[in-house]
Amino acid sequence: MGQNLAMDREDRMEMMGRVEEALAGTLFKVRCGELVVLTTLSGKLRKNQIRILPGDEVLIEVSPYDTSRGR
Repeated sequence: MGQNLAMDREDRMEMMGRVEEALAGTLFKVRCGELVVLTTLSGKLRKNQIRILPGDEVLIEVSPYDTSRGR
């Protein structure tokens, strides 16, 4: 089962973007070129209470199957 989880992680695309808007519930709108992605915080950012503000440059993971959501 552990191998399947590792395989799932390999099909993620990483993209750089800029936070446009902070929404409720640790959701953010991030612009990556012409694409706007609805993202959430990853586990370590949430656990360590890292603050993300509009205008911050972030690295996001996006599934190649659904590029409208990421983390």
